[in-house]
Amino acid sequence: MGAPIIAPKELAEADGLLFGFPTRFGMMAAQFKAFLDATGGLWGAQQLASTPAGMFYSTGTQGGGQETTPLTAITQLVHHGMIFVPIGYTFGAKTFGMGKTKGGSPYGAGTYAGDGSRFPSEVELEQAFHQGKYFAGIAKKLKGSS
Repeated sequence: MGAPIIAPKELAEADGLLFGFPTRFGMMAAQFKAFLDATGGLWGAQQLASTPAGMFYSTGTQGGGQETTPLTAITQLVHHGMIFVPIGYTFGAKTFGMGKTKGGSPYGAGTYAGDGSRFPSEVELEQAFHQGKYFAGIAKKLKGSS
């Protein structure tokens, strides 16, 4: 199963943008940063201003950037004038469960990839689904009010 590949200019066609990316040393991977760096034309024309945006991510380890990654990535959204939509603690009690290893933070859903052999756990997948549903609801409300 492959993800669709789009050009940066196509971002302006979306009602909302939920970005997913891996981390390197507590920040978004350079490949994704390069993609966002290619949005200068959209930035100059303010074509992404007021667009709701969120993010989800994977890190290699528990100390690999589950919070620093979204904190550093928010700058990309802010410079475009996008509206950051975090999940906060809307995932409920599962946000606080300590019985199993799980990624994610109030900034967005997350997973731990380890050396690449670990797949998202059931609770991480549930959190990601929750984020998508929550984000879509916010994007729909914002679009309806414009």
